Amino acid sequence: MTWFPLVALVLGPLLLVEALLARYEVMLYTAGWRTPVTDLPPGLPYARGAGPDRPPAAYLVYLDGIGKRRFTDTRDGGQLVKALIAAAPELRVLGQVQPYSPLAAPLADRPVWVRIRRHAGLLLFLHNVMQIFVAADRRYRPLYNRAVGAQIAGQLRRAGYRPHSGVPVVLLSYSGGAQVATGAVPELHAQLRSPLLLITLGGFHNGANDLSDALHLHRLTSAHDRIERVGTWLFPQRWPLLRGSGWNRARRAGRVTVHRMDPATHLGSRSYISPRSHRPDGRSHLEHTTDTVLALIRTVTASDRPSEPG
Repeated sequence: MTWFPLVALVLGPLLLVEALLARYEVMLYTAGWRTPVTDLPPGLPYARGAGPDRPPAAYLVYLDGIGKRRFTDTRDGGQLVKALIAAAPELRVLGQVQPYSPLAAPLADRPVWVRIRRHAGLLLFLHNVMQIFVAADRRYRPLYNRAVGAQIAGQLRRAGYRPHSGVPVVLLSYSGGAQVATGAVPELHAQLRSPLLLITLGGFHNGANDLSDALHLHRLTSAHDRIERVGTWLFPQRWPLLRGSGWNRARRAGRVTVHRMDPATHLGSRSYISPRSHRPDGRSHLEHTTDTVLALIRTVTASDRPSEPG
């Protein structure tokens, strides 16, 4: 194990720098020194799927994992979004939200990061990992939640969403996107008054956020998902003993349902969104995840849609 001290020596300072930079962005937002990005690049639509001539059954906001660093989706996340749009043209889908930027600024478009990426691509992932922990930190969590919640609400309005319309908004999050999705609920409810459905896929989150304004949270998980399991161990608010946490209050209220996706893994060739690996029933993991997500969404887009909370 002679390599371990060397790795620690290299990564230690990087993690420290990233921890400081991650807090810097949310403070810029809070102080009003930087204006969040609102417009998308030319040619990039605010939503895909159901067009303006077809009222959507629901708006689906996809919050990608830590690989998200552009307005476009990551490779795996993009496969899931494309599969959902193909199977459910009645949905209006947004994938451009930046879960790991309170300023809604894509990491890969920042000049300093363009240069860094050529020499140290690992830093891009470390940056987004640190943003998850800033979003989970009790000192910064309310600020971060408000920033990204406002970003999502603004993008939904630009995609045609009308507040108080009663059209459901679905937050589909993968991995660390779950921390952002759960945190955005109060701000989205305050701005849009929309029925909110949350679906987490291998969700990594601290369990501290208040979910009382959400209709329901569906947790898609697997016994083979080690990364999600680390989150349930790492954050005390996910432990059953802390009954007052947002997560445990939602569980007691019956707002959380667990769906087993075994034998899927978090990453790799057998991940939840892998088109190459197949289940015993012959479907790929991507097909199974797509079918499961759409079945859950259609529970709130049926004619007997439940009333919004609050």
